[in-house]
Amino acid sequence: MNIKQLYDKLKSKQSYVNWLESQLETSLKNKSSILNWVKTMFQHAEQKEWFETYWAIDIHGTFSIPDYRATKKTINYYPFAKEVLQILSKRKDIILILFTSSYPKELEVYKKQLELDGIIFNYVNENPEISSSKGSFGFYKQKFYFNVLFDDKAGFNPEVDWVHLFTFLTTTNYRPNPNWEMKYKESYHKK
Repeated sequence: MNIKQLYDKLKSKQSYVNWLESQLETSLKNKSSILNWVKTMFQHAEQKEWFETYWAIDIHGTFSIPDYRATKKTINYYPFAKEVLQILSKRKDIILILFTSSYPKELEVYKKQLELDGIIFNYVNENPEISSSKGSFGFYKQKFYFNVLFDDKAGFNPEVDWVHLFTFLTTTNYRPNPNWEMKYKESYHKK
């Protein structure tokens, strides 16, 4: 192999490496639709001056790898899921709602493990803070209010989304003003 052939070969390898790097960069920017929604939701909350946001999060296939055959129920976290849930649990502006179809006995086991792992959900399958009786901006008798939904059945990809959320939450400095509060009556609803 002469020098020109060697140079061409190295150049083509470098082009391939550059192409791979650009693909990875593009993938990291565009793969997480939930991250895009979280950013949009935070912008909306800031515009409305809402301190709290409500995050409904499923267990199986979302933060725990499902094993429906297991006789002993445990949480087997996806990479970065535990860390993100711990971060969310510590923020006073984020209200966590466990959104699950787990049986009551299973739920007690999961809640104990979550608590030991430093993950606290405020509610399970409900949001009593936002209701039609309070004059909120919707009818919440059969569906509870949330700003963000993490559920594999709704397109959440645990293999990708947790790492993006971890990166975002550990690098962003967004914190809502603690003097903001939920406006229960919105001016855009006509009676």
